[in-house]
Amino acid sequence: MFIVNPESGASRKKNIGEEIVSCLDMDGGSYEIVYTQRPKHASELALNAVKEGVPVVVAVGGDGTVNEVASSMVGSSSAMGIVPIGSGNGLARHLGIPQDVKKAVRKILEERTAAIDYGLLNRKKFFCTCGCGFDAEVGYKFGGKRGRSSYVKTVMKEFFRYSPSNYEIENSEGNTVFSSKAFLITAANAGQWGNDAYVAPGASVQDGLLDLVVVEPFSVLAAASLSWRLFHRSLQKSKKVRIFRDNAFTIRRSEAGLVHLDGEPMFSPAELEISVCPKGLKVIV
Repeated sequence: MFIVNPESGASRKKNIGEEIVSCLDMDGGSYEIVYTQRPKHASELALNAVKEGVPVVVAVGGDGTVNEVASSMVGSSSAMGIVPIGSGNGLARHLGIPQDVKKAVRKILEERTAAIDYGLLNRKKFFCTCGCGFDAEVGYKFGGKRGRSSYVKTVMKEFFRYSPSNYEIENSEGNTVFSSKAFLITAANAGQWGNDAYVAPGASVQDGLLDLVVVEPFSVLAAASLSWRLFHRSLQKSKKVRIFRDNAFTIRRSEAGLVHLDGEPMFSPAELEISVCPKGLKVIV
């Protein structure tokens, strides 16, 4: 089953169904293409597919669509495929899935699967990254906009308005590993936010651990260097970046506020419990 979010990406994908069908040679197998009609509809469709025993359920969309489909598939014997048509496509890029629709569909038909980890933030699932601070604020302000250029404009606009907050971070053993102001904090299961922006170049989706990336406040002059490192897999070498690796963290902030899960912003309590669930999702890679 292909679950298509026609609103993903910079423009509506009117002919996505036709592109998918043109690649399918099922050798006696069968397929179904369904389209989402509202928020969380992808989760409902995926859950029904799993209950019906559909062996391969494909998320056709961006990171938000992938999150919805995957959230309904954890712990099942069905395998999730991804046809990335979103703006960032963080998990798909990490898994080496082609960004071209037809090439991605052909890879799905090979059905080469792997079991990968997923994360929890206050019991809500994420598969690529979650976090708080500047990236959550930008995600909220970005809203329903689409496209890389719109995102960059939002980043530049919010950068000069944003005021870093104080955080206290504990590891799985209850030890405080950070207590200070941070520009942003990202818990990474996969290595990047999307668009090949590697926030955690060393992260693995199969090690049973999360990379917690803390970016401390920095000057306007340092922003260019950090941006360069972000797209050249060397963010961890910056003196403004600290990375902690563990299977669970507790983050405390002064008040409730924004977080994001796989790029989707939402409000959350002041205390954030983040953990990893090892190899809980079967996915085509």
